[in-house]
Amino acid sequence: MRGIIWFRNDLRLKDNETVVGALNECKEVVPVYLLDTRWLDKDRWGHIRCGNFRLKFILDGLKDLKLQLKTLGSDLLFYAGIPEEILPEIASRYHADQIFTQKAYTKEEINVEEAITTEIPIATYHTSTLLHPDELPFRIYKIPDVFSGFRKKIEKEYPIRKPLPRPDKIKSPILNPTDIPDIEALGKSEIARDPRSVMEFHGGESPAWERLNHYFWKTEALKNYKFTRNGLIGADYSSKLSPWLAQGNISARSIYHEIRKFEKTVKKNISSYWLIFELLWRDYFAFMAMKHGNKIFLKGGLKDWIRNYEKNHQTRLDRWKSGETGDPFVDANMKELLNTGYMSNRGRQNVASYLVHDLNIDWRAGASWFESQLIDYDTCSNYGNWMYVAGVGNDSRQERKFNTKFQAEKYDPDEAYRQRWLRG
Repeated sequence: MRGIIWFRNDLRLKDNETVVGALNECKEVVPVYLLDTRWLDKDRWGHIRCGNFRLKFILDGLKDLKLQLKTLGSDLLFYAGIPEEILPEIASRYHADQIFTQKAYTKEEINVEEAITTEIPIATYHTSTLLHPDELPFRIYKIPDVFSGFRKKIEKEYPIRKPLPRPDKIKSPILNPTDIPDIEALGKSEIARDPRSVMEFHGGESPAWERLNHYFWKTEALKNYKFTRNGLIGADYSSKLSPWLAQGNISARSIYHEIRKFEKTVKKNISSYWLIFELLWRDYFAFMAMKHGNKIFLKGGLKDWIRNYEKNHQTRLDRWKSGETGDPFVDANMKELLNTGYMSNRGRQNVASYLVHDLNIDWRAGASWFESQLIDYDTCSNYGNWMYVAGVGNDSRQERKFNTKFQAEKYDPDEAYRQRWLRG
């Protein structure tokens, strides 16, 4: 049997159930990545869905994956286009019997899977979450809509699977090689690193493990995570693993078991627990997408509560996007996002609250802008967090408004962050 390994947001070889599943079933495999060119189009809000920062990060990760596959005797084929049109053609060209890929949890990606299955069978695997959906202590449709109910049950009962090993070799047929393009070849501008950015982000499994080893083992910064995670300047106030998690350069399970190893050999405290806590939140948003489907993209969210947003908002939205609202803390954070593709968790909560509760603009416009700009964009987490702030998601309160002046005084008391981005 010959199969296609269709890499999606799982650009790694270690702990990749899709890869293991394909190798167990097939004598030969054809590793493929498809850049969906619809990501480069504008959405209903006028935003390019995959902006330059994330696109560059993805391409970096593909180059890393291609090199790793070559060391195992295979290669990575790259194509840009519409997956449901291209994949059946590739399957025919290489006489493949089946496609093996990561399971999607949101409607648009599920529709792509379903379209492809009319041409060739697909086997899907849950490679993006810490917890395996089939082993949860409740069915997806019965997962509590408040996080604490989910977390308490999981923490008591759920064992986390051990990460799967990296394969020793991968056998492929003779492949017609393709190059991973640079960002300019896709009609985009090269990105110059802003010297004010918290750190340099390079996509790929190798950089992902370099970052984990730095944060866990070289600096032991993990033991202070709970107390520094609301920082704004510098590389080590938080793990910064989210971009690599979003593209699947490293798995949540690998991170979890490294945390447990850290707790045994260095220190177990509230900080090590809190990083696991954040991984559970990430899973929770994925399961909410599975449970509620397209509701996570609707104005009323999970609660079917529709706020009376202002309709003539374009000027105010543009000022928010460019960091010109007149609120220094909001503007500093938005300028960091615009210039680097990254923003702290504390910043994200503040700018989201400001858009919804101060500017009275539809939260989905903000979610769309984050999708376009964030290097660590993850569909479920992005829309889950925006619904939460807007009062239409997994929150018992409907009004979660941040006082940005108070927040600035608490988290940027010497104004170093504001000066960095507003005067730098």
